[in-house]
Amino acid sequence: MSAPAACLFDLDGLLLDTEPLHGRAWQQAAASFGLELQPQQLLALRGRRRDDCAALVSQWFSAADLPVPDRQQLLERRQPIAEALLRQARPMPGARELVRSCQQRGIAMAMVTSSSRPAVAFKEASHPWLAAIRLRIHGDDPALAAGKPAPDPYLLAAERLKLPPQACWAFEDSPAGALAAARAGCQLHVLLPPGLSPQQCRSLYPEDATLLSSLLELRF
Repeated sequence: MSAPAACLFDLDGLLLDTEPLHGRAWQQAAASFGLELQPQQLLALRGRRRDDCAALVSQWFSAADLPVPDRQQLLERRQPIAEALLRQARPMPGARELVRSCQQRGIAMAMVTSSSRPAVAFKEASHPWLAAIRLRIHGDDPALAAGKPAPDPYLLAAERLKLPPQACWAFEDSPAGALAAARAGCQLHVLLPPGLSPQQCRSLYPEDATLLSSLLELRF
């Protein structure tokens, strides 16, 4: 298998094992206002920007015929929970090795994340190996018209790398992020949520995605 021109990495759930922690934060915040989020709803939140998640959770309150909390109140309830949990985040198996391999082989890299610049700084404070990925597309990048699942974040990363999206490999774990990368035209690799098989997940991701149970499986 030939090496890609560039590797475009999601952060949460792909490089750092943060998605279960984000899910718990949303679950606890929503429960404090009377809504119990279900596993499929937590999966739908993965990969999206914080404000987009809040909008989606607000829709679920409405669909459940419950009083809809103010989005800002919901975010303020969630934020301290998330920050306390995220201090525990560890690298995903194989993530450091994959970044190191790209660095050693001179493969261009970019981080394409829905997290804001301050949120990424908070999460990577204990993970200096992430500094090897110098180009960052954050969820609050002023050049972004829309976040994942829109293709904009991946198109912007390819543009800043001066590469066609088709020459880039995108690494994602969430359905929203995978759809964004596929719409941009990247070659898509999906790291499956822990405990789920390719058969269970195939319908959640674009048909031409390469499904991985672990980043340790990757060879190029």
